[in-house]
Amino acid sequence: MKYALAALFQETVTALVAQGRLPAGLPAPEIARPRQEGHGDFSTNFALAAARAAGRAPRALAEELKTALGASPLIERIEIAGPGFLNVFVAKSAFHDLVREILRAKGAHGQHPARPGKILLEFVSANPNGPLHVGHGRGAAYGDSLGRLLAFAGYEVVREYYVNDAGRQMDILALSVWLRYMEVGGQAIVFPDTGYRGAYVTDIARDLARAEGESLRRPVADILAANPDLDADALMDAWIARLKAALGPQYRVLHAFGLDAMLADIKDDLAAFGVRYDRWYSERGLVESGAVDRAMSRLRASGDLYEDGGALWFRATRYGDEKDRVVVRENGAPTYFASDIAYHLEKCERGFQTLIDIWGADHHGYVPRVKGALAALGEDPGRLEVLLVQFAILYRGGQRAQMSTRSGEFVTLRELRAEVGNDAARFFYVLRKSEQHMDFDLDLAKSQSNDNPVYYVQYAHARICSVFRQLAERGLSHADLVQADLALLEAPEEHALQRTLGRFADVVWEAAAAREPHQIAYYLRELAGDLHTYYNAQAFLSVDPPLRDARLALIAATRQVLANGLGLLGVSAPETM
Repeated sequence: MKYALAALFQETVTALVAQGRLPAGLPAPEIARPRQEGHGDFSTNFALAAARAAGRAPRALAEELKTALGASPLIERIEIAGPGFLNVFVAKSAFHDLVREILRAKGAHGQHPARPGKILLEFVSANPNGPLHVGHGRGAAYGDSLGRLLAFAGYEVVREYYVNDAGRQMDILALSVWLRYMEVGGQAIVFPDTGYRGAYVTDIARDLARAEGESLRRPVADILAANPDLDADALMDAWIARLKAALGPQYRVLHAFGLDAMLADIKDDLAAFGVRYDRWYSERGLVESGAVDRAMSRLRASGDLYEDGGALWFRATRYGDEKDRVVVRENGAPTYFASDIAYHLEKCERGFQTLIDIWGADHHGYVPRVKGALAALGEDPGRLEVLLVQFAILYRGGQRAQMSTRSGEFVTLRELRAEVGNDAARFFYVLRKSEQHMDFDLDLAKSQSNDNPVYYVQYAHARICSVFRQLAERGLSHADLVQADLALLEAPEEHALQRTLGRFADVVWEAAAAREPHQIAYYLRELAGDLHTYYNAQAFLSVDPPLRDARLALIAATRQVLANGLGLLGVSAPETM
């Protein structure tokens, strides 16, 4: 209702300007919810902010607005407080109309009209060199919830996963899989510390052996030849080069096998978590299309590239970065940064007005160089929004849980989902701002208590469903709830519940604009609290039919808003618990 009231204020001011009673150019009225009980449903300081420009004393301007607004069916009364604040009390009939609108609109209630412009939302985009872990899970829950929220708020959203399938990390995975492949075939291996050591690598290697037999077997000693003159990274690069030479064209078979296995695992994990994408975008396809070369050519033409030490550097310091960055290594291979430059340029060329990237908080230093590259390419860096997600720390029994094994494997998202369930995982992940550190209490997430926020909200929905089941069990019926006499709703708990229902569409818009799905979670907890208070204070079935229908209409509307809000977070709305 906040924005409906703001629109009403603006229409009133515009009408007063057209009548010559106020000058043009006044600031837009700002509507807020008062912090203090009894100061109305909404308040505005417009009379104070616009008094000087309007040539009026604040209270005189407030009186003029009060008179002009008094005829609106949305408003019950307006009180002028202090030097010129307007405290607005919304008419009860407006809340009754809201309940009816919710019952009619159902799943569309709170949805905003379509807005111009497209948003490309890229999130998770973890390297396909291992399973998703609990850190990726927070980014997945946040990104998917934000996508749902933006779409509900009227934006056209395309969700994309950028697959890093062309870089060095995938070569390291290929080498690791090959070494385990040799091992499962009976070869004794001293596995290098710089390889991927997780059990999933051995699983892929076994599948590879079944698929390819012995066709990829080569002498391990020839590949892992030592060289004391090389550091760990250079030695790994030398091993990869030897493996490529030894396998020849078959190296692509090995590389693709590991990539496909990990990508299939990631896709399956995210789908089971309720996360969907519109497109999986291949870095390798980007490179092979020539997009990286084209982006580098544009930067060279603008004077933003230079050579030094055999490498090609981007002048990132021109654009606020702390130092210049390599885009092409001494060996001629482009860096991840070069691919990212081309990828973001390609996003712009696809016609997206807003680019939202969701990255881990450890990538905060990467932001200025990507924005700088866009500026150097002649694109508006303001189109790129980078949202950072902090890691989640697991707690069990009040103690910090072990996050990784001796082999360095993190707790996987799949393991977390198996322990607490999708609903609890998703709700807990979005309970905080994404950039805030998060403590994930595993015991609380599994508990069936009011202290568990997702249980508390879902239980509110299930409680309402139980009322309608009891209605049927008793052989009672109700009229069309849209036609119920809502003027019979006079209890304080009923007024509180209606006021909270009136905030849902506003919260949707504010949360979308701020990119903050946690606002939906906070709202749902408040709505559930109002419902539980109402449920414990009032009877629903043992009252006369007109009052019963009115109360059923109110809780049916509440059930709908709970379901709509939970849906925005990718959380189910159970009918029984």
